Amino acid sequence: MTKLELGRIGVALGPQEGSAFVDAVLEIEALGYSTLWLSGGSLERLGQISDLVRATSTIKVVPGILSVSKFSAASVAALYAELESSHPGRYVVGLGGHYGPRPIEAIGAYLDELDSSPGVPASARVLAALGPKMLGLARDRAAGAYPFLVDPAYTASARAGLGPDSFLAVLQMATLETDAERARSIVREPLGFLSKLPGYHANLLRQGYSAEEIDGLSDRLVDAVGAWGTAETIAGRLREHLDAGADQVVLNPITGSYDLPLPYLREYAAALGLR
Repeated sequence: MTKLELGRIGVALGPQEGSAFVDAVLEIEALGYSTLWLSGGSLERLGQISDLVRATSTIKVVPGILSVSKFSAASVAALYAELESSHPGRYVVGLGGHYGPRPIEAIGAYLDELDSSPGVPASARVLAALGPKMLGLARDRAAGAYPFLVDPAYTASARAGLGPDSFLAVLQMATLETDAERARSIVREPLGFLSKLPGYHANLLRQGYSAEEIDGLSDRLVDAVGAWGTAETIAGRLREHLDAGADQVVLNPITGSYDLPLPYLREYAAALGLR
């Protein structure tokens, strides 16, 4: 299998309806970001993906991630076939999100369906993966993995587990805030919810954070999984993940508001030298 190529720096955004969001994505494309990862949890319909692929020219669009409990394999395969025919190489399927019992088996069964014709080839699908079993599934039955709430040391261990030929994209929360108290407060807002989810909690323990640190959202934890400071400081954290073995780092700009973060993405693009 040829290694998936999505560029070095992507952006994660929650999907929205309307022309303002499409215009924002067009600017993100023009800024030089190579991939848009659409937060799968708030994706209401698969047509939101195809709308953005058709509206743009070069940026690749990946749902990060589609819940296998919400979207059928048949509908996902149909969308892939449609977009691969009209816009080849612009859409990659991100999968995960089974929170019931036996998630490995459930996702494996979903991949079995995608292996059927017309299906989605393993080279065009990425799994949300954290623990060693899911990373193994991503290595063996997909193009690679997409972990979140991880530090660069985890990125290095994930690369070792996946091997050199699998794609690894790492999602990095970042806030363009130089005041430590304010920055940590912004990071703690999403982290407080996510760290209570069993999969994330277990992986934070695996990374060496104590239950007390996780429950209390310690400064050490916040500073490890969230990047904050100047655009240059945050660019440095992204490079740490790349140096540790990530093929792509996905910038997740958090600002403490629901406004589209275009001013921040402009600063990050300049600091990263994207254009």
